[in-house]
Amino acid sequence: MTTCEILKNAVNAKPRLAGLDTETKDLALMAMAASLKENAKEILEANALDIEAARGKISEVMTDRLALDEKRISGMAEGIINVAKLPDPVGKTLSERVTADGLQLRKVSVPVGVVAIIYESRPNVTSDAAALCLKSGNVCVLRGGKEAYRTSKTIVEAMRAALEKIGLSPDFINIIDDTTRESATELMKAHGQVDLLIPRGGAGLIRACVENATVPCIETGTGICTVYVDAAADLEKALAIVENAKTQRPSVCNAEETLLVHKAVAGEFLPRLSKLLRDDRADAGKQPVEFRLDEKASAIIDGTPADEADFDTEFLDYILAVKVVDDVKEAVEHIRAHSTHHSESIITEDAAVAEYFTTNVDSAAVYVNASTRFTDGGMFGLGCEMGISTQKLHARGPMGLEELNSYKYIITGNGQIRQ
Repeated sequence: MTTCEILKNAVNAKPRLAGLDTETKDLALMAMAASLKENAKEILEANALDIEAARGKISEVMTDRLALDEKRISGMAEGIINVAKLPDPVGKTLSERVTADGLQLRKVSVPVGVVAIIYESRPNVTSDAAALCLKSGNVCVLRGGKEAYRTSKTIVEAMRAALEKIGLSPDFINIIDDTTRESATELMKAHGQVDLLIPRGGAGLIRACVENATVPCIETGTGICTVYVDAAADLEKALAIVENAKTQRPSVCNAEETLLVHKAVAGEFLPRLSKLLRDDRADAGKQPVEFRLDEKASAIIDGTPADEADFDTEFLDYILAVKVVDDVKEAVEHIRAHSTHHSESIITEDAAVAEYFTTNVDSAAVYVNASTRFTDGGMFGLGCEMGISTQKLHARGPMGLEELNSYKYIITGNGQIRQ
């Protein structure tokens, strides 16, 4: 089916989905979750073909983003179930008042309409996006990357079958068959059909959508996330947090890419960190972290000399850019100059320093004594997420159900006319 045909079907399905009650939507979500588990064998077979085709073309950590197993499929199903348990965002009265003319004015939440998502090699996005769109009353049009096409297609087929089984339109969930740039451009230019476009992927994809889309677009994702270890840091906490933020899953947007260390603790902290992330990992048979070091850090530990580009790079790998700073003010200035406004963290026991950092760092998520890896819809209690918005209009941070709704005003009068 062509992209144009898919969009036409999505537009036709829009009023039917917008009119569904909460009970029906939750029934659909539970059926979709069950269908993923029932079709796990077919999903894994498709995933194995995708991984084999991508072998040698993408990095090891990117392969991890692509790979599924029984546990990850169960996690995807659980994410859908969690969305079903959340309150329905549609039809909520956001505010109400009576105007000077006696008009009863209500501001009510409504679905956006047709939401298109362009994403890369993360098949779990397929089920997350479908679940969030359905619960929020939106028809979704999914356009995944070619590396995960077989997997995503099989996931969508399982969810569409679940909708048909309970008598609902399968066109509530759609996937674009064309994985070339032409289909992405079609979605970007589908004015009057696509009500909202959400790119979820690398910097190139996001930039292409933001620069070329003629439909409303939310900028998401690129994460040059920074952890700052202050002079008043508990170094045991700092070691654990930096290890988690960098190595727990380096291929995702909330992983740490830059480490800033106060000069007062750098001499003690950096050698301990080097042992933890390089020597200990190598001894355990794990991939050690490569350090890209500024001049001051290079005087303390061994590593690759950093150039300016290293502090503007989302590595998505076992690479960490490291800089020694004089104080929290220099840390904040560095973040202002290099951050993508995703997630930043300060490790400190000084409340005043923490307050300065959280007040002056302008990112979607700002942490005190915690890993940046928590910037996630599931972790924030949103069930799952559509993506991490790094802009300020209209959504910021993990996007859940409420961010997929707009609103309208309902005005009730008693014959009033404007004089």
